[in-house]
Amino acid sequence: MAPHINVLSPLLLILIIMCSGAKPSESARVFTIINNCKETIWPGVTPGENFNGGGFALKPGQSMVFTAPVSWSGRIWGRTGCNFDKTGAGPCQTGSCGNTLKCSASGNPPASLAEFTLADLDFYDVSLVDGFNLPISVTPINGRGNCSVAGCDGDLRTSCPAELSVKAKGKTVACRSACDVFNTDEYCCRGLYGNPVVCQPTFYSKKFKAACPSAYSYAYDDPTSIFTCSGTDYVVAFCTKRLVKLSQFWY
Repeated sequence: MAPHINVLSPLLLILIIMCSGAKPSESARVFTIINNCKETIWPGVTPGENFNGGGFALKPGQSMVFTAPVSWSGRIWGRTGCNFDKTGAGPCQTGSCGNTLKCSASGNPPASLAEFTLADLDFYDVSLVDGFNLPISVTPINGRGNCSVAGCDGDLRTSCPAELSVKAKGKTVACRSACDVFNTDEYCCRGLYGNPVVCQPTFYSKKFKAACPSAYSYAYDDPTSIFTCSGTDYVVAFCTKRLVKLSQFWY
């Protein structure tokens, strides 16, 4: 991965990408990661064949651009509350991938995930199956096909039930999944519940889905949560704003 940090306005950056009309190489996709949050975040990217993945810091308003080969299948997520030293070692409050800035594996839950399988026809989604730590959206740019926006742009931390909340210094920093908290077959879609007929939405996954209709809320939430697009670039944005009162979804 050869990243490049850009401090252009995120909106201006997206407009430049869209208006350029440039198509990505048939063998690669261009990813633009944007931090619209009010605080620094540390996105992580899982590695793959011929792709190192990694991790980096983004201050508020910053963006980074990198390319991934069409063979890549992996995840992008944001880490919060990190404290890395000069060697790139250190902990994060959420999304940690082994106390290192450069990720070589997926981050620990809870974390909001952008997931990709790149091929002639790309598959992509935003998943809350591992919980929630940041609003995140995936926008295909200059692609062909359905190419819908996937994401969860509301902040579930503000309305997370106490039994799912992860707190640091008295503040909710993430919302765990019911599977992570209760570890039952019903919540985790395993054992006798390991198929889409038996494993149905639960109280918690229904609330996640109501707040974030285009994101995965549980393992078999495929029909409204997975999207396809061909020959596209991607913009992955954190903390895209939406005016909605999320507390209504929990009561």
